[in-house]
Amino acid sequence: MTVVPNGWMLYTPHDIAGLAKDALVIGPFGSNLKMSDYCDEGVPLVFVKEIRAEDFSRPRAYVSTAKAAELEAHQVLPGDILITKMGDPPGDVALYDSDVPGIITADCIRLRPMAGFDRRYLVHSLRTPSARRQIDAITTGAAQQKVSLDRFRTRLHISAPPLAEQKRIAAVLDAVDALCVKRREAIALLEDLAQSIFLEMFGTPENTRWPMASFGEHVEEFRYGTSSKSAPNGNIALRIPNVIGGALDTSDLKRVPVTSDELTRLRLRAGDLLFVRSNGNPDYVGRCAAFTPEVFGQDDRGDIVYASYLIRARLSRTSMNSTYVRAFMSSVAGRGALRRKAKTSAGQYNLNIQGLASMEIPIPPMVEQERFAAVIEQVETAKKAHRTHLAVLDELFTSLQHRAFSGTLWDHEATGEAA
Repeated sequence: MTVVPNGWMLYTPHDIAGLAKDALVIGPFGSNLKMSDYCDEGVPLVFVKEIRAEDFSRPRAYVSTAKAAELEAHQVLPGDILITKMGDPPGDVALYDSDVPGIITADCIRLRPMAGFDRRYLVHSLRTPSARRQIDAITTGAAQQKVSLDRFRTRLHISAPPLAEQKRIAAVLDAVDALCVKRREAIALLEDLAQSIFLEMFGTPENTRWPMASFGEHVEEFRYGTSSKSAPNGNIALRIPNVIGGALDTSDLKRVPVTSDELTRLRLRAGDLLFVRSNGNPDYVGRCAAFTPEVFGQDDRGDIVYASYLIRARLSRTSMNSTYVRAFMSSVAGRGALRRKAKTSAGQYNLNIQGLASMEIPIPPMVEQERFAAVIEQVETAKKAHRTHLAVLDELFTSLQHRAFSGTLWDHEATGEAA
């Protein structure tokens, strides 16, 4: 049961849309909008991908003005609220901020609030844990999760104060959210910088001045990880979710029991590369990260192993630097080569040791690789500082969000205390 703060009201999307025709709609059904209707200019189409990215500046496809007129009921205008009705999971929310009206596609919901509701407030409200739980509860399907418009219309409940307070809450959350966005943009720019430095120093396989060789020629050992199940006790075992964005994510660690022989075979050491070898998404297969013991606690860092869906590559220390190899594998050329080596089976993409070992990779002198690694270390230091600040901002946003939607954001004003 949703708890409503004093003076607030509880609304459904149906209430928020009011009586206006087509104020709450989904995209056109199959035959009403076909791929053959797409064109290179005209009225932009809005897809789930744009809603998730909150970026409507680069439309993927358009329809003619005549076709858009046929689909007028599905038009999206600046300031409309868009929600994904399909996905894993559905329920992503964005405010349509393009100056150009568009047409939503089949897997999108468009909400056009009536007067009395602040649209930024509603976007923030639809992103709260409470709204997320409600959307999860009305989501159906296993292979393809979806939310029907009827369920969304009447079974989702949003609490809201008077309009003036909605605007005040939205302004506070927008301010912190804007700072978070700037930090994420800074991190993304630093990631682009790292790739630019790589290309400047080493080029691509097509134009490199360095000799090419198979990756396996410069790896001391490839090995698959343990297939043991996780347990409350044992050694930390890194898994696919821990290999993210070219680095190790230690936010969700599992342990597995291993024998002394397994520990000897699978123990990770600094500079080992871990490759994801199986995934339903071809872009995830082959992503890799170097093992860095210092991100783990002192008691654990010497005895960490890895799970069976990862491949460990222990590089030759005389010819390969892990920072260089990771950068190559993350480059456009490296990602393309990894995709070509992956094989598909029952919807899964799989990379085996043989395929990984046979990849062709430029082999610059170690002094060049180490010079690159030194520069990237500085970039990573800057990224770490931004991530630290971002974590603080995310924590602040979560706290303010909770207080805002529980009606306690302004309690300090009543007591005279600092916020």
